[in-house]
Amino acid sequence: MSESAGPAVLAVVGAGPRATGLLERLAANTDELWPRSAELHIHLIDPHPPGPGRVWRHEQSPLLRMNSMAEDVTMFTDESSVIDGPVRPGPSLAQWAAQFSGQGPWYAPHAEPADPEVLAELRALAPTDFPTRRAQSAYLDWVFRAALAALPPSVTVTWHRTTATGVFGPPDGPQRVFLADRDTPLTADLVVLAQGHLGTAAPAAEHRAPAAFARRHGRFHLPPAFSADADLAGLRAGEHVVLRGFGLAFVDLAVLLTEGRGGTYRTEPDGTLTYLPSGREPVLHVGSRRGVPYHSKTGYRLQGPRPPLPRHFGPAAVDALLAADRPLDLRRDVWPLMAKEIGFGHYHELFHAHPERTGRPWSEFCAGYDRLDWYSGDLAALVASSVPDPADRLDFEALDRPLTGVSFTTPDAFQEHLRDYLARDVARRADPAHSADLGAFLALLSVYGQLPRLVAAGRLTARSVAEGVDGWWQGFFSFLASGPPGFRLRQLHALSRAGIVRFTGADLRIGTDEATGTFTATSPTVPGHTVRATALIEAYLPRHALDRTEDPLLRRLYRAGELAEEVVTDATDTHRSGLLTVSPADAHLVDPLLGGPHPRRIALGAPTNSRAVAAFARPRTDAPAFRQNDAVARALLRTWRPAPAEAHDHQERQPHAHS
Repeated sequence: MSESAGPAVLAVVGAGPRATGLLERLAANTDELWPRSAELHIHLIDPHPPGPGRVWRHEQSPLLRMNSMAEDVTMFTDESSVIDGPVRPGPSLAQWAAQFSGQGPWYAPHAEPADPEVLAELRALAPTDFPTRRAQSAYLDWVFRAALAALPPSVTVTWHRTTATGVFGPPDGPQRVFLADRDTPLTADLVVLAQGHLGTAAPAAEHRAPAAFARRHGRFHLPPAFSADADLAGLRAGEHVVLRGFGLAFVDLAVLLTEGRGGTYRTEPDGTLTYLPSGREPVLHVGSRRGVPYHSKTGYRLQGPRPPLPRHFGPAAVDALLAADRPLDLRRDVWPLMAKEIGFGHYHELFHAHPERTGRPWSEFCAGYDRLDWYSGDLAALVASSVPDPADRLDFEALDRPLTGVSFTTPDAFQEHLRDYLARDVARRADPAHSADLGAFLALLSVYGQLPRLVAAGRLTARSVAEGVDGWWQGFFSFLASGPPGFRLRQLHALSRAGIVRFTGADLRIGTDEATGTFTATSPTVPGHTVRATALIEAYLPRHALDRTEDPLLRRLYRAGELAEEVVTDATDTHRSGLLTVSPADAHLVDPLLGGPHPRRIALGAPTNSRAVAAFARPRTDAPAFRQNDAVARALLRTWRPAPAEAHDHQERQPHAHS
């Protein structure tokens, strides 16, 4: 972009956490890279409030909560951040909330949340509490305002409370961004797409038949949807509903269909929960591939020192994999290193925090562990001789499929079994004696942060990306690391005892019966048993699909051939991920018509094949999203040159204003 006297203009489509994180990094890097006399104007385009965006907006049920503790959520870099720009520490959600109870310093700009219920929650919020999404919304709103305040006077921001419908412009010239509520487009030097998680405008092929069946018979069918947006009004009291999916989406839906319909919980003298129905609840039959819910989050801190991560699956290990002169298979070539890294986190905590349950010094165990392969007999022997109790050893295969080879003669027997499973999981995740689980969790986060570079290099086979990375690994990671707070599983236990929730089993199969107009659900966990229901809910988030996206800008670019879906192809397989293809180095949108990256269009976050989707992070984990935000912000500030003043839209420029 050539030098001129006019301001540089950036249009950011989406104003949620990812856009807010980019804004924070722009503010952090301006002292070094942006001339104080040069003007930069930023347009934020989003129908939802900047900071929280759509997913974390205040206007959702107060019953919905985060699945992270308040002290584990931050939008700010810290001493662990491996970035070129300056580290600008800021408060975690817990630290920010502490100011409202007088337990911490004031953070500028200081303003109490307008919602009295949110303010009361923040005043009582403990670092290890799991906040409501409304509390997180207030935090994200503050982070956005703090980022605005950190910008120099020459950088101004305008929020357009609308939807971007299209972007047009040559690779060597200004970009015109069209908005739903005005005829005149915005003109920008560069456009950043940061829409976050995308919904779908049309059902996937596998959902069309159930949807058509429901229409024919006047039944209820809900395809994958964001829980806060789902219309559940059509479900009647006492109606039997099958839910396919046992993760966070199911947990939210169960909350909305129970407490959200007036039910309450009572704590008994022995500490157990009892659910008191309102009479408006449907009956929920839930099953999935595993047949069990995600493991609950741990409710404690590490008891020993933080494990030094990464160790076995870090940059050097990825470099070595990429140096191999052959295609890589995730399970054969990569997973053993990933497993060893997770195991290191587990055993580091076990040996340091609970040495009485180990049979040799950590230094001796670690020396052997470092040189042995994860699946070798020698490592298994080392672990067996060093960790006497099998319950303290890490067995990924047993963790992954707890119902494999297990069956029950009656549905009631399975209900009892799974209630016992829930009780044991909640007890384990609340007991610091099992803090090795938290060590493994931290290593899981480290592995998750290293994997995107390996995928971006294009060396994994198509089947490995499809079935391994986007299939098994993503599901396994979520199962172990992204579960609900423990109290949600206690509530699920109570709902089961009340007969509101019924567990269906693993390898769930959904069918339809035209004669009765009912959906059917079967599982080998309870052979011969069939559930019949008049409603079916796909209880998981929509998968990214550019050909079916509801986002009008992406839909137009896709149909015009100006963006590329990630397609991984090798001699035997082809995998279409539904994700936007961006250049690994700088996140520029790959434009097939140009044969490469578009120099004036960037895409960040969840819909991209960078797979670094976390917009906010656990402190001291060197979050991949922060690294990407910093790199993009610095590239923008380094290379920007203001375009001619007359080429820009000045009518809506307001210093640090919301419009």
